[in-house]
Amino acid sequence: MNSITTITPDAGDTPAELQPHNVEAEQQLLGAILTNNDIYDRVSPIIDGSHFYDPVHSRIYEAAVARIAKGALASPVTLKAFLEDDPGLQELGGASYLVRLAGAAISSYAARDYAQMIYDMAIRRKLMDLGQEISAKARKVEVDSEPRQQIVDAEQRLYELGEQGAVNQGFQSFLRAVTDAVNVANAAYQRDGNLSGVSTGLIDLDKKLGGLHKSDLLILAGRPSMGKTSLATNVAFNIAKAYKKGIRPDGTEGAVDGGVVGFYSLEMSAEQLAARILSEAAQVPSEQIRRGDMNEVEFRRFVEAAKSLEACPLYIDDTPALPISQLAARARRLKRQHGLDALFVDYLQLVKGTGRSENRVNEISEISQGLKAIAKELDIPVVALSQLSRQVESREDKRPQLSDLRESGSIEQDADVVMFVFREEYYKEREKPGDHELEKMASWQDEMSRLHGKAEVIIGKQRHGPIGSVDLAFEGQFTRFGNLVQPWQQGSDDRM
Repeated sequence: MNSITTITPDAGDTPAELQPHNVEAEQQLLGAILTNNDIYDRVSPIIDGSHFYDPVHSRIYEAAVARIAKGALASPVTLKAFLEDDPGLQELGGASYLVRLAGAAISSYAARDYAQMIYDMAIRRKLMDLGQEISAKARKVEVDSEPRQQIVDAEQRLYELGEQGAVNQGFQSFLRAVTDAVNVANAAYQRDGNLSGVSTGLIDLDKKLGGLHKSDLLILAGRPSMGKTSLATNVAFNIAKAYKKGIRPDGTEGAVDGGVVGFYSLEMSAEQLAARILSEAAQVPSEQIRRGDMNEVEFRRFVEAAKSLEACPLYIDDTPALPISQLAARARRLKRQHGLDALFVDYLQLVKGTGRSENRVNEISEISQGLKAIAKELDIPVVALSQLSRQVESREDKRPQLSDLRESGSIEQDADVVMFVFREEYYKEREKPGDHELEKMASWQDEMSRLHGKAEVIIGKQRHGPIGSVDLAFEGQFTRFGNLVQPWQQGSDDRM
């Protein structure tokens, strides 16, 4: 191979010779592109001009790309006119350097390997630069630069660096898209419940939703005391309890059943949330757990439930008023350290925006878009709880609707699924007539008997499935939702 000289860029605080680079790989790749422009299509998904170490090579690459993008030829002859005044190229011998690059390219078949090598070296340099930047920021003490925020920013930058090249895949062929769709359908067919998503542990809800789908944002809304937090903790616990690790159909290692769950509890403390889950698992009323009012049998059940849940991959973050940027950063960290298959946020209105918007509606829009972005970026279902406006209470029919969502426009638009928790028993209980109204009292008792222990999940929006309602059982003392046994199933199919 002909000898090709090159110059090295100014690397700031780090000496040039310590910066990871491979000038020969850059020369080989550029030479291959200048002799065969079709090679650009093979390497463009991997690198761009910023990945080159030598700034002259970067400018040559960008000039060649500009020509190729217009459908014109990029060769030493055609590029000469654009680069002959470049001072860096003149130091290397001017236009003759382009000719030497093309003449030295003997391995065009290995262009992708060279491109990957150039990319890897660029990432190493960016890691070094990021390390120096973090160090410089930490050294500089400023009022508006809190250490915690610096950690969040650094984590976000590192995660973005790690995901480069993986997220921006660009166009894919229809054949590949069809193959992916068939694989998802096959995985659903192989499962007992015929689910394409993560099972909620509630049979009828799974049938309606097909499980919780990756990259989906699901909104679970309801008025206070409807049980939306209970339903969310029940589903989160069911997913974590069913977790099994193994080799998935695509050959990667991960959850083959259930999953690792992250739960942001912005309203309740981690201890209160754990008490709810233990109440469900041990079948001991949550108020008795809080008071420690348990007999020996109940306490033994409580301890055994606590032991069985020790290895449950359910991670709780109860930091109040968490900004959406930190929420995303912590989710990335959890996925990197322990894996993450589903994320719950209780609840959406308690998440903070970036503070750039003074309008509450715009802030909620920013938060809902941020949650949807997390779902897509981490490829997991995100279940966010949401409050409903008081207008529900003023209607005769208390069943919630999409328009009842607070600041509903953005939430309704960004969500893939919107569900409402509704317990008619809660409202009927407050309509109790006076003791002297015997006829009304008898009618009220019949209604209460019919509604007791029943809840309804109303699916108001679903992008890839039907809307409608699902009946569930609700045990208030254990804050537990379960599968409702229908009258025709009594004695033959216990689904609780």
